[in-house]
Amino acid sequence: MDVKEASHFSLDPKSVFKNSVLYREFLLEREEILKHKWHLSEQAGHDVGFEKGLLDWIVKHRVAWRANREKELAKEKEIC
Repeated sequence: MDVKEASHFSLDPKSVFKNSVLYREFLLEREEILKHKWHLSEQAGHDVGFEKGLLDWIVKHRVAWRANREKELAKEKEIC
C-alpha cells in the first residue's frame, strides 16, 4: 500500500467500514429481517416489534437465507 492509499484510509475510516463485505452482508440480512417483521405485523394486525421479528426470522428462515446467499456469492466469484 502506498502513502496515498494509507492516507486515504486514515482520512475516512468510516468509508472502509461501510464498503466492507461484512457490513454489506449485515445490511442485506437486516433488510430481510425487517421485511419479515413487517409480514408478521401485518398478520397480527399490530407492530410485533423488532425483537420478535428477528427471533422468528432466525428460527424459521436464517439458515435457508444464508445458504442461498452463499450460493449467490459463489456465482458472483465465478463471473469475476
